[in-house]
Amino acid sequence: MIRCMIVDDKPLAIDVLKHYVSKVPSMTLTFCTTNPLEALNKVMEREVDLVFLDVQMPELSGLQFMKIVKGKCLVVLTTAYAEYALEGYENDAVDYLLKPVSFERFYKSVEKVQLMLDGLAGANNAGALPVMREKEAVHIFVKTEYRLVRVDVADILYIEGLQNYVVIYTITGKITSLQTMKKMEEQLPSSQFIRIHKSFIVAINKISSVERNRVSIGERAIAVGEVYREAFYQAIANS
Repeated sequence: MIRCMIVDDKPLAIDVLKHYVSKVPSMTLTFCTTNPLEALNKVMEREVDLVFLDVQMPELSGLQFMKIVKGKCLVVLTTAYAEYALEGYENDAVDYLLKPVSFERFYKSVEKVQLMLDGLAGANNAGALPVMREKEAVHIFVKTEYRLVRVDVADILYIEGLQNYVVIYTITGKITSLQTMKKMEEQLPSSQFIRIHKSFIVAINKISSVERNRVSIGERAIAVGEVYREAFYQAIANS
């Protein structure tokens, strides 16, 4: 049973989510509040597994709340503003629900949460420490001018760094984003992507061949930098 809490400064938004929770047999609602400071105590006392959390609140923003409770519960962000999505995922939000939230979209979030909790339970039963496991992202959000663009991880071929921005090459085209290679590397699942050069990150499963310290992805040949070679060859040996 997923013990959940709803935190939103709008009572009407709370009522919508309360109704959705009541329709899911595997969930129980332990607490609702418009006061995020009050909610912090419940999380610190380990009374909840999941928080449905609004982003914009007067006393404490949802993003500030997440930084305080990091690792103590799972969080699904709820807001009317899409521009917070990227920062939400960077702070390990399980999902991001845009208001008005449909029940179908709500239920998909619950399924993601259940998969994560099942994984944690399996690790704990095996004697592992009860810590949150790293999520394998299925998509990322990147900033392009004034928009956030969703990019499916499975579509990415490689990323090229060019001064203060990156170009993400996908199976359907390319996307330019104003951010650093380091930030890009942090967003991507380390089991699926590897940096092979100061200017290139590649999808391991998109590499068609490796010859003379050069990898081929589609029609592009990319050199493997000397300082990255050992890690690269270990990664492809274990893939």
